[in-house]
Amino acid sequence: MSAQPPDRGDSDAPGPESRARSLARLWGAPDPDAAPRRGPKPRHSVEAVVQAAIALADAEGLDALSMRRVAEMLRLSPMSLYTYVPSKAELLDLMLDHVVGEIAEPKAGDGDWRAQVTQLARQRWLIAQRHPWLLQAGMRRPPLGPNVLAKAEAALRAVDGIGLSESEMDQVTALVANYVRGAVRGALDAAEAERESGMTDEEWWSQQGPLLAGLIDPSRYPTTVRIGEAYKAGQIPRGDRESNFEFGLQRVLDGVEAYISGRR
Repeated sequence: MSAQPPDRGDSDAPGPESRARSLARLWGAPDPDAAPRRGPKPRHSVEAVVQAAIALADAEGLDALSMRRVAEMLRLSPMSLYTYVPSKAELLDLMLDHVVGEIAEPKAGDGDWRAQVTQLARQRWLIAQRHPWLLQAGMRRPPLGPNVLAKAEAALRAVDGIGLSESEMDQVTALVANYVRGAVRGALDAAEAERESGMTDEEWWSQQGPLLAGLIDPSRYPTTVRIGEAYKAGQIPRGDRESNFEFGLQRVLDGVEAYISGRR
């Protein structure tokens, strides 16, 4: 028979009890089901546990994250770690909210809406580069902790008062968030391909070009061939992932701006 309650352990999927405990812990509320702590003073804080878990996920990916591994990093027994955080699912909630807290919010009234949305989008891009496991953890239904809600408030506040209804404000913030998520996914996939192949995208394309030269009919793919020739001639700059992200973000915001202008 297991010595742990059913919803403890290394499961990533929180049950109803775990969700309630997780929200209470995120907001600093006492856990009504927690037994009084006895014995010596804890050697670590919950914050130290979260920081260790983030460091592990940053270094080795989310698949490497387990309560046992985090306990080893802190020189604790796995059972001792459960006195700090009762399950992996709750630990992951704490990690997500902590990392989202790294996003620097624009001050209320600091610049126009577009500048504020751009700042928040860039910040989301940056934290995803620092913590690639964020996408794997999933932010579609994030833990509703204080940091997550603070950033949601900042995003909505940025587009408040510019002529959008409440529903449209929500849709615009979702549009930008979805763009950032997709751009991050593309960048991380490209980085993974580089690691696996040992070649950059530019090196890979340079290798494919001679192989395709005698196989494709330029009359069938005239536009593709023209763009490829422009690349080889240096007429098109080699864009890095960040510049591609910036280009796409500004075009998304151009569309939002045109939508708002069309309402006036």
